[in-house]
Formats: sequence, C-alpha cells, structure tokens
Amino acid sequence: MGIIIVKESQKIPKGYKKTELGVIPEDWNLKTVADFGNIITGSTPSTKIKEYWNGDIPWVTPTDITVKKDIYCTEREITKDGLNKIRRLPLDSLLITCIASIGKNTILKKEGACNQQINAIIPDKKFNIDFLYYVFEKAIKYLIGHAGITATNIISKQNFSNIRFAVPELKEQTKIGSVLSNIDSLIENLEKIIEKKKLIKQGAMQELLTGKKRLPGFSSRWEVKRLGELLYYEQPTKYIVKNNEYSIRNIVPVLTAGKSFILGYTNEEHNIFRNLPVIIFDDFTTASQFVDFPFKVKSSAMKILKPVDKYTDLRFVFCEMQLINFKLGDHKRYWISEYQNLKIDIPNTVEQSAIAAVLSDMDAEIDKFEVELSKYKNIKQGMMQNLLTGKIRLV
Repeated sequence: MGIIIVKESQKIPKGYKKTELGVIPEDWNLKTVADFGNIITGSTPSTKIKEYWNGDIPWVTPTDITVKKDIYCTEREITKDGLNKIRRLPLDSLLITCIASIGKNTILKKEGACNQQINAIIPDKKFNIDFLYYVFEKAIKYLIGHAGITATNIISKQNFSNIRFAVPELKEQTKIGSVLSNIDSLIENLEKIIEKKKLIKQGAMQELLTGKKRLPGFSSRWEVKRLGELLYYEQPTKYIVKNNEYSIRNIVPVLTAGKSFILGYTNEEHNIFRNLPVIIFDDFTTASQFVDFPFKVKSSAMKILKPVDKYTDLRFVFCEMQLINFKLGDHKRYWISEYQNLKIDIPNTVEQSAIAAVLSDMDAEIDKFEVELSKYKNIKQGMMQNLLTGKIRLV
C-alpha cells in the first residue's frame, strides 16, 4: 500500500489542487452534505398514545449518542405503530445532532427513527457510511461554528445541507473508513479490558479491605480505628501555586483532589511538597487522591494527610477511604468536623502492606492499559487529520 504525504509548507505538489477548503488531491471533490444523500429531520410519536411506546425499535435522541460509532438500541424505544407515524430510517443511516449538543454522530444499525434534534442522512450509494461517520466526527468544531446564535445552539437544515467537505471516490472512502474503523475497534477493545480490570479490582477491594477474604498466611484479628487515629493533616497553604499560567513544558504538577487531579504544570520552584507519599483530601467534597510525586496545589480547600506512625500503611488506608459512602450535607469543611471520626477495620501492618501491594499491582496494570488507550486515541486523531484531508493517501 503506497503512501503519499503532503506538507503544509510545501508548494502545491503534482496531483494536488488548491480549493476553498485548502490543498486537496486532484481527484477529490468538494461536496455539500446534501450531496451525501437524503437528509431527514427526526420527529416524535405522540407521547399520549401508549401503543406507540415501549416497543423494540430504536428512537434515537442526543443522549443516546455516545462515543461508540454504532447504535443498536436506545433508552426509549417505539413500536411499529409508533414508527409508522413518523419518519422511518433504514439501517445504516447516519445521525448528526444539530440542536444543543451539536455534532455528535452515530450510525443506526437497525431500522428506527430519531427525534427533532437530529438530522439523519440516508447515504447515496456513491458514499461509504464509515467514511462519512469519520468526516463528521472530525468536523464537530466546524459544525458548532455554523450554529446560529440563539438561546439554544442550532444548525438549520438549509445551513447543514450546504456545509462542504473534501471527498474522494468511493473506493478510497471505503479504504479510509476501514482503516479508521479498525483503530476504533482496537480502542473499544482496550476500553472493555480496562472496564473489566476495574470491576475485578473493585471486587477485590470489597473482599480484601473488609476481611471477607484473607491473603494466605494471615489470620490475626482486625482492629477498629478512627481515621483521625491513623492520619494527621497538614494545611496546604504553603504549597499553593501563585501563577495560574500552566504549561506542559513545565515540570511541577498542580493538583486537586477531584477527578481532574492534575490541573496543569507550573514553573514555580519554591514551596513544593516533597514529604511523600500523602493523601490529598478535598475538605468540601471528601474526594481524595494518593500522591507519590512532588507537587503544588491550587487552593487551600484540602488537607494533606500523612500516617501518624510507621504501623499505618498509607495506601491501605487510602483504599479503605474509597469504600466509604459518605453523604455530603452543608457546604463546609469535613475532615475535622466529621470525616476524621469515621471508623474502618484495619489489620496489622504486615497484612495492610500485603493487601495494598495486591491492589497497587492491579492499579499498575490498569494504568498500563490506560496509557496504551491514550496512545491509540492520539494515533486515531492524527490518522483522521491526515486521511480525511488527503495529506496522507492510501493508494
């Protein structure tokens, strides 16, 4: 399979031409969305007639469209009677949201219908459905830019129909669609593996951290301890970052205890926390993160937690904290007032460390797959950028 590469800095090479959408291969053409096929705006069966609902025919809304390319079933499904009252969509219709959450798209893999927030394209035989899917996936920001300025973002059917894309002949479309579908399948398989590994780890935590299952060689009785007996806290004030201008070229991460965890990287060299490892604890949400690398923090709304003595394995306690079902009440700081008084079951130091090591190994395996997943997602983005513009050709 030959590969042709076009660089932006070069003059227009032989076999390419300049268009309003940039430099594209000579044998590619600019096509409007209307050229792709018949465009149908979705509709909704009457919600007052129960015979139209709770069937087995997909009725797609924007919330049903996720990162997966294909859709087989939906949150709400309709009956044949319901389908007969609205616009019927055949298998392999391409669905694109054009109101509110603009640009989300999917391929309908069963006969069905969609609601009014979605435009469906029933492709002409000259177009490959997989290729069109990736064209629209790449064009989300472009579509948002075509939205009208109203209370809700919306692309009118006319504007949607007139949007133009550079498109090769069907044979090349099919090759591009196949290559991108293959990497999507790889990404989906990695996501399934990661989800399975996380479920296995969650099950292991439920058993090992509660004493329901003991590791070989351990049988001594567990104790009940308050978190405040096991951990002491340090205020983060000294380590708060002064400059919020982050850059990937910097070294020191700026952390939050929430899901985002690493907010960015700072070039500040002073007052970096280095007495590791620690648990950072969000004093208002009770979210926590285990940290074993130097860092600075964004705000004072957290506690930095350390073990009170050498008999407490910090990673074990952190894992125990992930099982705590703590209900938030008033907007207040929780560590001193309530959270430190919560009780956990804890074994001797050796068993703590053994359990923490097992769970740490599971985390390491999950991290390995997540790094691989991130790599393939980046590869896919690069492939889309090059293949869907003709910069790289499969010939």
